[in-house]
This record gives sequence, structure tokens and C-alpha cells, in this order.
Amino acid sequence: MKVIIIRYSEIHLKGNNREFFESALVNNIKSVLKDFQYDFSRSNARYVIRNFDETYLEEIIDAVKNVFGVHSLSVAEEVNTDYALISMAALEFAPQCGTFKVSTNRADKRFPMPSMKVSAEVGGDILQHNPDLKVDLFNPEHTVYIDIRENGKTFVYSETIKAVNGMPVGTGGKGIVMLSGGIDSPVAAYMMAKRGMSLRAVHFHSFPYTSMQAKQKVLDLAKIVKKYTLRMTVDVVSFTEIQTAIHEKCPEEYMITIMRRFMMRIAERIAKNHGAGAVITGESLGQVASQTLESITSTNSVATIPVFRPLIGFDKDEIIEISQRIGAFETSILPYEDCCTIFLPKRPVTKPRLAQVEKVESALDVETLVENALSNIETIVID
Repeated sequence: MKVIIIRYSEIHLKGNNREFFESALVNNIKSVLKDFQYDFSRSNARYVIRNFDETYLEEIIDAVKNVFGVHSLSVAEEVNTDYALISMAALEFAPQCGTFKVSTNRADKRFPMPSMKVSAEVGGDILQHNPDLKVDLFNPEHTVYIDIRENGKTFVYSETIKAVNGMPVGTGGKGIVMLSGGIDSPVAAYMMAKRGMSLRAVHFHSFPYTSMQAKQKVLDLAKIVKKYTLRMTVDVVSFTEIQTAIHEKCPEEYMITIMRRFMMRIAERIAKNHGAGAVITGESLGQVASQTLESITSTNSVATIPVFRPLIGFDKDEIIEISQRIGAFETSILPYEDCCTIFLPKRPVTKPRLAQVEKVESALDVETLVENALSNIETIVID
């Protein structure tokens, strides 16, 4: 019988809390497999998917390997623990050319042959069927794995498919990610979900200065991120009134600084309304004027909950590499402007002093502008 073996990541380190993390991981795996028929069971520190339609093998693997908390997968043949059946299954996984070895794990000590003897005997059977192969015990091109379990069953496989690792989504609290149409924020969402955080997104939209295509681009990015976060809701906040007020009443060079402070206030309000304990941004230290230490300090000063910046020490190439890997890059670079590009100053202040920022901001009715924005939210659940 063909089965899929699922191994989990750092959950094994969780001691007395392990059951909580395992339960979340199992629920998340079943969530991404809701459209498939299969049987699911636990086998020691791993899970096994059986009785699935092999037509959907690749789709099942693709879904499970992107579940945070999964370390790796293998497609295996499960046979009764009998030497003849084990050897026959190993022949199916043996390569046609090159070097190989057989590696045996004998968890069932009742099986009469020690693991090294099983490997040697099965390796001999493989060579007998294909004398062009060569054994290399130290640096083989191919390895056939034999895993003899305590329940009278044995798994035989040859490939370990790397998964995303991390912690199961839902075990690390809730956060609000500030999702723009750029490269950075979807990567920031991915990184926090990898540490088990459940996410909701807020997007600031400045219609008619920004187009409906720009809004749709962000929703498309949210759908890409949902592959890893498992669920995603986007609160689209109308930001036009705030940007217009800042443009009219504040010095041009402080435009971005004041704007970021408003975004943080609104994101925090949304976080508190939905039981989230942190705000997440895609900022990287020194990348642009609003991401200097002084600018970040100015933004942080209006927040009363933690602000996580998982990309703070990343350079652009590193962020792009992750963006490409998670499938967001091509959408992120589509040429639709977001609200951060509206009314851009020629020379934005890069080292704003907090006292001066607060003085400049005092020209605005901050609370009324924030309340107006919060009363004009469009909530979109990503399917």
C-alpha cells in the first residue's frame, strides 16, 4: 500500500505542552486536505496518510509540505514486516544507475535480523537485479530507506521531501499584519505565520489616488499568503481623508512619518478589536526613509502593543529570495501604486525627532481622523 509519511518539526521539544502543538498541527493538516478522501493516523513521532486516490498524490504533497510545523514527507510503500515483502518493495525504490546504499531502522526488536544485516541482504538483492549499480556507504547518490515499525508494518521509501518547518499556525497568538502591495509585507506575514501566529491583514487604500487594480493586487497577495497562513481576512481601510489632511496641514518632509503613525494607530485599534496581541510590518532597517531607527522610534511611540518586524535585519536580496520561494514576487512587482507612493516628498525627513513630529502632528485632529477611517472599513474574507 502506498502511504505518505509526515514528520513534524520542533514540536518534539515542547515537553508537557507537546499535545497542544500536535493537536494544532493535525487540525491544520486536515484543513488543507479537506477536499481529499484519505485515512489519517499517528505512528510514533510521525503521521501517516493512507487510502488516498493516488491521482492526487502531488496535490496532497504540495498542500502538506506548506503546513508550518511539518518537517518533511516521504512517499513510501507500507508492507507487512516480512523479509520477502520488504525486499520486493525495496526493488521498486532502487535506482537504475549510479551508486546507492540501504539504510534500515529496526524499531521492532522482535524482527530477527539486525538492521545492518537487513541493509546488507536487501542491498545484495538489489545488486542481483541490477549488477550495473555500485554500493557506496558513505556518499551514495541514492538511498533506500527501510523503517521496521513496532506494529508489524514496515515502510520502504527513497526520498525525503523537505517541508517548511516552523510551528503550527494558531499556537503563537494572533497578529495584525500591515499588508501593502510591495515585496516586503507578504514575506513578513509568512515569517510570523512560520512561528505559529494566526494573522489578519489591514490594507490602507487611497481611492481615487490609488486604483482598484492596486487593491486587487493586495487581495491577490493575501490569497498567496493564505496558502501558508491557512486563513486570511483583509480589512481595507480608506486612507484618503488622512493623507489629504496631512498633505494640507503638515510640512511635506514629514508626510511619510506622520502617515506611518496613523497607520500604526489604526492597525492597533483593529488588533484590539479582534483579540490580536501584536502588529506586524515588513520594515527592514535603513531600507527607506521611514525605516531608519529614528523613524521607527517615531512610529512605535503611538503603539501600546508589541510591533513585530521579522525582516528588520534582512537585506533586499534576502527578502526577494523568500518572496520568490513563496510565490508572491511576480504579483508584488505588478506596477500598481499603493497609498505610500501618494504625495511623496522630494526630501523626506530621515531622522525625525519625536518632539518635532508631535508638534507637526498637533495641527491635525488625530482622533477624529482615526475614528473616521475605522468607520470606513471594508472587510474581505479570502476564499
